[in-house]
Amino acid sequence: MDFIGREKETEWLRALRAKSEKSARFAVVTGRRRIGKTALLLHAFGDAPMLYFFVARQAERELCETFRAEIENKLGEPVGGAFASFADVFDYVMRVAEKRPLVLVIDEFQDFLRVAPHVYSRMQAVWDLRHGRAKIALVVCGSVHSLMNRLFRDRKEPLYGRQTDFLDLRPFGTGTLRSIIGTLRPRFKPEDLLSFWALTGGVAKYVSLLADDGALSKEKMVDAVLSPTSPFVGEGRAALVEEFGKDYGTYFSILSAVSRGRTDRARIEQTVGREVGGYLTRLETEYGLLAKRQPLFEKSSTKSVRYALDDEFFRFWFRFVHKNAYMVEIGAFDALRTIVRRDWDVFAGLALKRWFRTRMAESGEWTRIGSWWDRKGENEIDIVAENELEKRAAFFEVKLSTARFDPEALRVRTDAFLRATGAFRGYRIERRSLSPLDM
Repeated sequence: MDFIGREKETEWLRALRAKSEKSARFAVVTGRRRIGKTALLLHAFGDAPMLYFFVARQAERELCETFRAEIENKLGEPVGGAFASFADVFDYVMRVAEKRPLVLVIDEFQDFLRVAPHVYSRMQAVWDLRHGRAKIALVVCGSVHSLMNRLFRDRKEPLYGRQTDFLDLRPFGTGTLRSIIGTLRPRFKPEDLLSFWALTGGVAKYVSLLADDGALSKEKMVDAVLSPTSPFVGEGRAALVEEFGKDYGTYFSILSAVSRGRTDRARIEQTVGREVGGYLTRLETEYGLLAKRQPLFEKSSTKSVRYALDDEFFRFWFRFVHKNAYMVEIGAFDALRTIVRRDWDVFAGLALKRWFRTRMAESGEWTRIGSWWDRKGENEIDIVAENELEKRAAFFEVKLSTARFDPEALRVRTDAFLRATGAFRGYRIERRSLSPLDM
């Protein structure tokens, strides 16, 4: 699949490069694995004098030799000897940037922690010494979200406060996903678009894999994702074990529990068999994999809390692949696909709600978007949206089929919300259903 989308991010990076020709810029680009960070950087800086350093897990001297070759190839001049350390490489590049504008991209930057942890303090010294005279756009990116945040947002780290710009790359938006499938499969069905969203979540690599495979119908997508040669099958473990380290088993158990509908802390702890407060906090604030939900206008910060997996692909992977790992081990993919198709409506129904909440947030039409449920569990509203400026509110029931929508039931639940919260007095109220036909 050709490079697509990311217009705003590309514009931001090119503006960064232009600014760097007057004063040095130090940008940090983060985002989950497979989100397309490297492709974006190469696309945005493709016409600029650029050095690209990939931090492979090998000895520092071997890395320096690779970087020396990149410098000589891109700058067209001999370096004049080997580099003893990355600090020497970085110092050389910064001195070049004092004479000419330059872009330096360092990919998988967090892996210096494995190769040579001293790199960060030595980079700090070089940057502090030379950035005042350099015309450089230094862009470091990494996939291990927790480590990248620690390197630049922990006061104890040497590079704390050095960055001038920060970009957290997010998945493709709903409009981009719809455009992609519409271009490649003009006669797509609503269920195809919903499946595209539910299985990829807009993550660039997953979108590209399905697009390149021609798997753009619901049935073909399920077959492609759950096949003996599919890269999707091992993706969850490959992407997250490094993030979680030695405690990955506990984190996996929590995410698996949430993916199966055990969304409050008590039920999660009952499933996992241990206290999980600290794990839940880290999954939310450090790893960005869980989102904590509360009913709109809930006054207590601890009551009625539910957790949701904040990544569509991992929600699928934990719900079906991780849970049925024993089937994967013996190659029982036909049975696994049967289970997915059997349970698809429940899984896809939640994905559809997340699609509409995401699309509404992207639209800019609303000032507040959320859900609501009462403490007894008798009344629940899928989406509540408020436009505070226009004094209007909308209540949405999300269904896979419009035939399942009950207008009177939504009216009763809306009235319960208004009585319980006292919100939206004097507002214009709208009630309606949403289905795949509205995607």
